[in-house]
This record gives sequence, C-alpha cells and structure tokens, in this order.
Amino acid sequence: MPHHGVGYVTRFRVESEFLRRYPVRQAGGRTILELWVPAGELDEFNAHMVGPIEVVHEFR
Repeated sequence: MPHHGVGYVTRFRVESEFLRRYPVRQAGGRTILELWVPAGELDEFNAHMVGPIEVVHEFR
C-alpha cells in the first residue's frame, strides 16, 4: 500500500528542569526513545521551549 502525506523530523530545546517531570519511554525499536508528554500539557510544554524549532528532515 502506498504512503501518502508528509512527515517531519524536528529539533528544539526545552528547559531541562521542566523536562524532568516526564518519563522517557521506548517506542518501536530498542534505540527509539521518546519523551511522553500528555496532550493536555502541551501548552505548558510549549511555554518552556527555548529558541527556534528546526526542521532537520522531511519525508514525502
């Protein structure tokens, strides 16, 4: 089945002290780690971002 749409890999910084409240969990493979932030807390998460969001890769 063909894939449709676009995906992006981004890089951004968040205040370290703030990030300590969220667990890092394995997602997919052994080397794929994600920070799990509840959707209801994204506004607060975004408020603790520092600097720009960079797009480092695009998938089409």
